[in-house]
Amino acid sequence: MIKPALAMLMVVLFGGCAGLGTLQQAAKPNDLYLLTPKSTFSSALPRIEKQIVVQEPSATAAVNTDQIAIQPTPLQVQYLPRARWVDRAPLIVQTLLIESFENSGKVAAVGRSTVGLRADYIIVPDLREFQGVVVADTENGTKVRIEVRMNIKVIDEYEDKIIASSSFQENVVATSDQTPDLISAFDLALGRAMRDSVEWSIRKINTHAANNPRSIPR
Repeated sequence: MIKPALAMLMVVLFGGCAGLGTLQQAAKPNDLYLLTPKSTFSSALPRIEKQIVVQEPSATAAVNTDQIAIQPTPLQVQYLPRARWVDRAPLIVQTLLIESFENSGKVAAVGRSTVGLRADYIIVPDLREFQGVVVADTENGTKVRIEVRMNIKVIDEYEDKIIASSSFQENVVATSDQTPDLISAFDLALGRAMRDSVEWSIRKINTHAANNPRSIPR
């Protein structure tokens, strides 16, 4: 049995472009959803007396939107009806990464490049996956797996070179196909990916800074 949120999505899938247009033009207001930063980190994480800038993540057009992406099939992307993120997904991830770095308590300062922060290191994210994937239809409903994958590059601003690069992926199966449960799964998957990427970035910066002391003030 397919429940309401994804039932409407499947109508879009089988109804084609005309059905999608009808949904998007519906008079009902959209529900807005936000996600949360990570606030718990390893107690063994080193502190770095460095300033960090987090760039806005790059993303494909399918993800670079305030619409909530779901893939009913491997080759098709649709969006939840009458539901939106509070901002474009890459901007949400940038904000949450900054807050997560701040919440770690392990960096001297962190922000966006637009605030004029003079960075020692730049975090360059690439948001490669940020969608739900329909994995099965059962008698109890539709199973949806939320997939979040980010590539993170750390750049030494002084030397203008990449010092480390890695990918972080988390998949979480939502407890139901209802929109609030899908959002909870997005929050859990993104939170895990951010925790791992923040801890990894801090450790890489700490090691690089220790091996490359700055003898001349910038």
